[in-house]
Amino acid sequence: MARVVVVGAGIAGAACARELALAGCEVTVLDRARPAAATTAHGEGNVLVSDKEPGPELDLAKLSLRLWPQVLDALPDAGGAEWDPKGGIVVATTGEGAAALRAFAAAQRDAGVAAEELDAAAFAQAEPHATRDVAAAVHYPQDAQVQPVGAATGLLAGAVRAGAVLETGREVVGAVTRGGRITGVRTATGLVEGDAVVNAAGPWSGEVAARLGVRLDVRPRRGEVLVTTPMPPTVFHKVYDADYVGAVGSGAGELQASAVVESTRAGTILLGSSRRRVGFDDRLRPGVLEVIARRALRLFPSLAGVPVMRAYGGFRPYVADHLPVIGPDPGLPGLWHATGHEGAGIGLAAGTAAVLRDLMLGREPGVDATPFRVDRPAVRPEREVA
Repeated sequence: MARVVVVGAGIAGAACARELALAGCEVTVLDRARPAAATTAHGEGNVLVSDKEPGPELDLAKLSLRLWPQVLDALPDAGGAEWDPKGGIVVATTGEGAAALRAFAAAQRDAGVAAEELDAAAFAQAEPHATRDVAAAVHYPQDAQVQPVGAATGLLAGAVRAGAVLETGREVVGAVTRGGRITGVRTATGLVEGDAVVNAAGPWSGEVAARLGVRLDVRPRRGEVLVTTPMPPTVFHKVYDADYVGAVGSGAGELQASAVVESTRAGTILLGSSRRRVGFDDRLRPGVLEVIARRALRLFPSLAGVPVMRAYGGFRPYVADHLPVIGPDPGLPGLWHATGHEGAGIGLAAGTAAVLRDLMLGREPGVDATPFRVDRPAVRPEREVA
């Protein structure tokens, strides 16, 4: 498998390209636009274990969390990634929510996640500007954050240093096959040959798969974020309402929103989050932004009156069972997929790349990759899903 074509130069594609190039493959990365300009550029940069229940996604998250510092340490220009192991705090504001949060945290502790309940005084000390109307708070010291574009471009630079070639403005329009196996891709500007092709096109992975002649039920799910003007230190962890876990796990098409508040090194504060299934409709909806702001103020009333300088939205690769898609396509030998992470793609990128590399090279991956297989019902349903 000397030549590999990676479709997509977002963070998943960049991480996969680097791992494969370091493993000795001749890698070509194709992107229809600019590197890290789509989903990656519209993320918050979360590297989380706090929002994942015990199971395969948490296993992948723990692997990725271990790998991220190692990966960044190996990149000479990784400063732009702004790695920040600041930890997270999950807050419940009702008695019912507190009971659910405590049960969730207990199950995570059994799975090896550090989760420490904070009393009122400890929470006030950790987040002095947050609400005091808290029924329960759990601290997750393993949670971290990166600057998504900085991390992705650092990974791409690492891939290029290892011999990979990056080609932008190359939109994939079809497959090149020989003997029932994919041997390259057709783009609007010519053919790119390879012994294997990796579909890492994020929310567009389903469309790319269709162009290559296979089905992959990965769809866009939209999210929005508000950004305040720079402020003095105000939010010291990633702080979010316990409802966030339910919003992430919901498959509903209508708006799912919860309070997520965190700062950046530039001093801005990010306010999220929302999830909507609206296709590729990229219009910002004032009503959605209002819901985000209102819920954020419940956690941080002190932010009332702070100017919001911009809002942005992006598409995430949604799969009905909320698990990534990592592995070979059984319908087209030589085609591989690394997608379907929805809003967790930044955090899971390092682990995903390591798993894909090991699978492609015939090695045992660091986690069981079976739950991420391409031929499971959520990814390849028997009937077309409306």
